[in-house]
Amino acid sequence: MLKRIKSSVIFNKLFEYVNEDRKLKLARYNKRIQKIFRINIIDYMRLSEKIIFGDINGIGEECNGYNLRKIYEGEFLKGKRNGKGKEYDKKETLIYEGEFKNGKRNGKGKEYNGYGKLIYEGEFKNGIINGKGKKYNEYGNIIYEGEFLDGIINGKGKKYKYDEFDYYLKLIYEGEFIDGIINGKGKEYDKNGKLIFEGEYKKGKRNGKGKEYNNNGKLIFEGEYKKGKRRQGKGFEYNDKGELIYEYEYQNGYKYVKRKEYNDNGELIFEGEFLNHKRWNGIGKEYNANGELIFEGEYKNGEKWNGNGKEIISLYLYKVIYLQKYTNGKKEDLDMLKYYLFYKDNILIYKGEHFYDKKNGKGKEYNRKNGSLIFEGEYLKDHKLRGKTYFPNGNIEFEGEFMFDRKWNGKGYDENGKLLYELINGNGKVREYNSYWELIYDGEYKNGIRNGKGKEYISGKLIFEGEYLNGKKNGKGKEYENDKLIFEGEYLNDNRNNKKDS
Repeated sequence: MLKRIKSSVIFNKLFEYVNEDRKLKLARYNKRIQKIFRINIIDYMRLSEKIIFGDINGIGEECNGYNLRKIYEGEFLKGKRNGKGKEYDKKETLIYEGEFKNGKRNGKGKEYNGYGKLIYEGEFKNGIINGKGKKYNEYGNIIYEGEFLDGIINGKGKKYKYDEFDYYLKLIYEGEFIDGIINGKGKEYDKNGKLIFEGEYKKGKRNGKGKEYNNNGKLIFEGEYKKGKRRQGKGFEYNDKGELIYEYEYQNGYKYVKRKEYNDNGELIFEGEFLNHKRWNGIGKEYNANGELIFEGEYKNGEKWNGNGKEIISLYLYKVIYLQKYTNGKKEDLDMLKYYLFYKDNILIYKGEHFYDKKNGKGKEYNRKNGSLIFEGEYLKDHKLRGKTYFPNGNIEFEGEFMFDRKWNGKGYDENGKLLYELINGNGKVREYNSYWELIYDGEYKNGIRNGKGKEYISGKLIFEGEYLNGKKNGKGKEYENDKLIFEGEYLNDNRNNKKDS
């Protein structure tokens, strides 16, 4: 008996300074220690942090050891929360319901605040919000829907705002987030749910490429942003009818460097430079009501001013562009201009000098079908004077002098650049082509017209060979159709004179 008392006293002395939590852990599985510390199983349950009632490998409840209040109910595995369950705070208010794994929230679940309001529903991993989910405010209104990483908004998602006046939720942003802040590509909406911006963000501000819209869905800016402000790109302004009236250009954060102006019908009437927000200062282009360019050059206070400008006159299928010169707002006589561009069906067919609307001086002529160069040289009163004609492949066909557009003095070549003939004062052998560069005559010239022996073709096929006089068939000749001889005899002034059957 004395030994037991002595042993008990010594044991108590040894563990006098051991803290209560340590004593409880020692006493949990040792009845002798429980007796020495005078702790029974009820006291142990009350002083323990957590107590499980039920099946530690099934369904049970977990309570606080200090007051036996329920803190969890659901499924267990080896004494740990595992499976579906509900978690409570110290007031036994539900704060979570969902899935658990190894004692931690893991999988899908719902989280509540201390008043029982849903504040999150979605995915958890290792006890932390991870994956897709929805976040709510204290009133139960959704404020975010999307991806989370370690409890923080990260990835793609949608941000909402509750309108206290209209009493309903409104989507204000959808796109990418980093660490809870808008970052990356996204779309922004106004209070009516209309798209007002789409593009790139950085640290919550518009940064990079983007498009901005007004309340009517009209594009008002497209370009680059920096720290939330427009920097490089184009801006647009509309009238009350929604018609475009101005188009601006932004450079380094400043606008109106260049812009476009439209009339009340939305038709472009001017594009170019502005100075101090004033119309038409600098280089610009002016258009008529049909959208056709009518002038291009320098302006001052809205007037054509100094230097060379292009004056455009459109006549049905043809368009003439004069290189007009202005001095202090006054222009030279239009008929005395030296240079113009001549178009048909918007294909350039002549570029060069002129006098009283006729080709006069140096110029270039182009094919009306494909715009390829067919002649360059000098003109006199709309007629070729001297120069070069070209094949479609760009090689020279003839180089020399002309008499009223007829070849007169010079040399002729084939498509490969080989010399074929030479004319002297309109005499010699020559080749003629139509506008499609198909051979139509190969023979002799005299005084610039067909004289002597020659061959005539249509679409590359021989139709006549014989004698010519003053440009007409005169003398002996043969006529063909589909490469077959159909007539052989005499001709007079292009007509058959007698006949030999063939």
